[in-house]
Amino acid sequence: MSAPAVIPGDIARRVIDPHAYAEWDGLLDTFDAIRAETPVAKVQPDTPGLFDPFWLVTRYDDVMRMSKDNAAFLNNPRPVVFSFSEAIRFSRAATGSNMLVDSLVVFDAPIHPKYRKLTQEWFMPRNLARLEDELRALAAQMVDRMIGQGPEVDFVKQVSGPYPLRVVMQILGVPPEDEPRMQMLTQQLFGGQDKDLSGSGMDKMTPEQVVQIVAGAVKTFEDYFAQLAEERRRNPNDDVASVIANALVDGQPLPPRDMAGYYIIVATAGHDTTSASTAGAMQALAHDPEQYARVRADRSLLPGIVEEAIRWTSPVQHFMRTAAQDCELGGQAIKAGDWLMMNYVAANHDPAQFPDPRRFDAARSPNRHLAFGAGAHQCLGLHLARLEMRILFEAILDRVAHVEPAGEARRANSTFVGGLKTLPLCITSA
Repeated sequence: MSAPAVIPGDIARRVIDPHAYAEWDGLLDTFDAIRAETPVAKVQPDTPGLFDPFWLVTRYDDVMRMSKDNAAFLNNPRPVVFSFSEAIRFSRAATGSNMLVDSLVVFDAPIHPKYRKLTQEWFMPRNLARLEDELRALAAQMVDRMIGQGPEVDFVKQVSGPYPLRVVMQILGVPPEDEPRMQMLTQQLFGGQDKDLSGSGMDKMTPEQVVQIVAGAVKTFEDYFAQLAEERRRNPNDDVASVIANALVDGQPLPPRDMAGYYIIVATAGHDTTSASTAGAMQALAHDPEQYARVRADRSLLPGIVEEAIRWTSPVQHFMRTAAQDCELGGQAIKAGDWLMMNYVAANHDPAQFPDPRRFDAARSPNRHLAFGAGAHQCLGLHLARLEMRILFEAILDRVAHVEPAGEARRANSTFVGGLKTLPLCITSA
């Protein structure tokens, strides 16, 4: 094994700089350079104590190995999302945990498989099939509204944002009048590094101030879903909220904090990520009229459009893991307790796995991307995301004859969940 490879400070800063993730091509250049030289490399703070050093993992094969080996690479005890030391200290003081939200993405076995099993059947394709008529009606409504407001539209604000939000709120039983509140809280949770999304000046705050705002959003979520759970215990139905509210693990109801975390992860991750992938697909098609015409003529290409969009955008940009034991990864000696970043943006643009990875190719095959993760922690809602996107694009392809850019698309400043925050388009109805 080679001597530990440490990324130079200026490059290391880009890995944890939310603004770097908004400059997509430059970010991919950075990851290409790191992957070529040191696919597993140490990131250390310029200022001692600013954050704990971690290993950046950029190669597809290494990220896949980590994703599938949940015994060697743990979600606990360190945070599963990159966090500054000040934020971690605040979280521990406020909650007793490294994370403000304890959800499925935080737990390891034996808790994780027990919790995942509670809703896994609900999110399988055979159960989701009963939602198709509702999804088609909602997709048609969204496309009608877009066409009515055209020919120039912001696809993110008018379609790719509100559509998956409404879907997830429906399956949770959240009424439409509460959706703006849910959207605002989600953006404070995931988009706090971006002033346009957080709407609270969080981009100018210290890490401790940011985490205080996020903690407030989490508390609001917890209070809201505690009331929803109580109502579903009194009046259960067939939605996800009822499943969570009435779930038993080892004969006992979920602890309140764990139940709140379950609701929060479904409510937040279930729409922001799908919004990003949907906008990414539309951006790619707007820049490639020939590909758009092909998929309009041949709908068998649509699953490829959906899958490639998810890889190409990689909305969940990283997760962290903690080494459970000494091991070797990418030629580096990893010690038990080391913190590692699985960077999905880098892995999903690894040319060893995806030839010409920056090209959006609906015919890409195979396309075993890591945007949903892999192994025991693979995204619970992957089938729902694919179904939502396919149905929405069927409606778009039916109603929109031509689409082209109408201005500059802008990405969110975020190291965790990212994607387009604006996508100006000019549409021509069919």
